[in-house]
Amino acid sequence: MMNQLIEKLKCKEQRMIEIRRYLHQYPELSFQEKETPKYIADFYKDKDCKVETNVGPNGVKVTIDSGNPGKTLAIRADFDALPIEEETGLDFSSKHKGVMHACGHDAHTAYMLILTETLIELKDQFNGKVIVIHQPAEEVPPGGAQGMIKDGVLDGVDHVLGLHVMSNMTVGNIYYREGNVQTGRDFFKLKVIGQGGHGSSPHAANDTIVAGAHFVTALQTIVSRRLNPFETGVVTVGSFDGKGQFNIIKDSIEIEGDVRALTDETKHTIKKEVQRLSKGLEAMFGVTCELDYQDDYPALYNDPQFTQFVVESLKNANTDALQSVEMCEAQPPSEDFAYYAKAIPSSFIYAGAAPENGDIHPHHHPKFNISEKSLRVAAEAVGISVLNYLK
Repeated sequence: MMNQLIEKLKCKEQRMIEIRRYLHQYPELSFQEKETPKYIADFYKDKDCKVETNVGPNGVKVTIDSGNPGKTLAIRADFDALPIEEETGLDFSSKHKGVMHACGHDAHTAYMLILTETLIELKDQFNGKVIVIHQPAEEVPPGGAQGMIKDGVLDGVDHVLGLHVMSNMTVGNIYYREGNVQTGRDFFKLKVIGQGGHGSSPHAANDTIVAGAHFVTALQTIVSRRLNPFETGVVTVGSFDGKGQFNIIKDSIEIEGDVRALTDETKHTIKKEVQRLSKGLEAMFGVTCELDYQDDYPALYNDPQFTQFVVESLKNANTDALQSVEMCEAQPPSEDFAYYAKAIPSSFIYAGAAPENGDIHPHHHPKFNISEKSLRVAAEAVGISVLNYLK
């Protein structure tokens, strides 16, 4: 059965690439996906599986029932894109202005479609069920995972397996890590309200730019002085809106920031300190602070036991596509796969996808690209894990 899976995926590799290139040309933003879920659902027409649409909403759930009693494993691929103008120069570049698959979700969907088709062809040979989660809106909080969970994609599921292609990792390799593997994310917006005035008479005003500048500097003491040195946390101010006239003291400014932490406990500590600093700003400068603090994605935790099962399955696999299985460092970005992992013991792994030619650009870059060899590696890695789990 395992050899059949590998041979079938090898024969279908070009189809994976063609699907990826088609999807790359027609990206759709988070929560605005209309044609992509239709394309996914149409792919499964006349195939021996159950297809449910408008899950989440905009998501697609596919159930492969072997007809044999056994466990249920869910596998997930996301399909949304980003508000980025593509600069790759590829023949199959985005046809939607200002929208681009700059994170590899086109590749995720392409490999998952072909893998699911292959698992359907092999379903009489394994036990239990496979739930395929085609998820929208991974990129934008609150994300698409929560909606799909609410609509029942995890009902009866024992474990969830996810995979992400990575442009900064070697093609042919699968990477993993047990425990906390990706950071959680928060967002905050602070409006500082003071009293405007003329630049020549600061004593008659209450300068919000000075107060805001102090807040930005003080924020960095959260990581350096409030976190244990062995904790991972980042506070980034990405926007300071204080533009006005050079000789006018503004009466209000707005600051927006991003928070990342490798544990939910660290995330909570940072939130508490941001709130404390905003209150202190009021006392120190006599301003009024309006803080909007949003809890976004939780930290992503890989279940050690299930992750080791996946790792051993891949290390014992006999395939020319998969060269190595290696432990990696925790990854700084956030992932709403974390919601599945909080609900059910899960694992999130990585397929190396560094381009063979040209510069390597990070995810969310307008020149982001991947090696298309990573598609078959991803399909085989997830497929091997599925069959080994349900054999």
